[in-house]
Amino acid sequence: MINFESVHKSYGDFEVLKGIDTQIDKGQVVCLIGPSGSGKSTMLRCVNGLEVYQKGKITIDGDTVDATGANIDEIRTRVGMVFQRFNLFPHRSALENVMEGPVHVLGENRAEVRDRAQDLLRRVGLDAKMNAYPGSLSGGQQQRVAIARALAMRPEAILFDEPTSALDPEMVGEVLQVMRSLAQEHMTMLVVTHEIQFAREVADQVLFLDGGQIVEQGDAEAVLRNPQHERTQDFLRRVTHLE
Repeated sequence: MINFESVHKSYGDFEVLKGIDTQIDKGQVVCLIGPSGSGKSTMLRCVNGLEVYQKGKITIDGDTVDATGANIDEIRTRVGMVFQRFNLFPHRSALENVMEGPVHVLGENRAEVRDRAQDLLRRVGLDAKMNAYPGSLSGGQQQRVAIARALAMRPEAILFDEPTSALDPEMVGEVLQVMRSLAQEHMTMLVVTHEIQFAREVADQVLFLDGGQIVEQGDAEAVLRNPQHERTQDFLRRVTHLE
C-alpha cells in the first residue's frame, strides 16, 4: 500500500534519509525503531507530504506522494497522522475537534459527522469527555482524542509519530490499548515508537533505522528477539535494559 523506492531527504548538506527502500502492505502494522536522529520521524512525515524528499519515490496505492503536487491534499485525507504533541484546537471541545476535518475539509453533513464522532470517542473510551476542552483532559485523553480525530477522516492508513513519548508513564497504556484495538481490526499503521514491548505484541514488521538507513527489517519476532545486525543487537540491549 505504501512503497518507498530509494528515498533520499536532506536538510542542506545534512542527509537525513539515505536511500530508503521498503513496502508496507494493506492491513500491516509496521514499527520503526532506532536511536534519536536516525530518520524515523522524517520518513513518516515524507509519507503525507509534511516533508519534501529530494530523490526516489513514495507511492500510496500507486499514487506518487509529492508535497507540491495537486493531489497532496487528497492523499492527506487518505493517510491520517497522530503526532507526539496532540495538536488539538484548545478552543474546541473533544467532539468538535473530531468533527473538524470531516465537516470543514471533506464537506460532510454535520449531523452525520457528529454521530460518527460520538461513536469514535466512545470507541477510545471518552464517552464521558465529549464536551470537555483539551485543557481539562489528561495527556492520555488528549492523545485518544487525536486518534479519534484521525479515524474520523476514514483513512486507509494512519501514521503514528511517537504517540506516547509526551505522556506520563501511567498514561501510556491507555493509548497503546487503543492502538492495539486498531491493529486487531487490520488498520494499516506505520508507527515510530520506543515501546519495544508494544512492537513485539502488535507489529507485523519492524524496521530498525540508524544514520538515515534501514539497517535491518523483517518479521517483528525475528528482528526483536533474534536480530542479525550488530548495531540492532546493541540498540535493543540498551533499550531493553532501560525497560
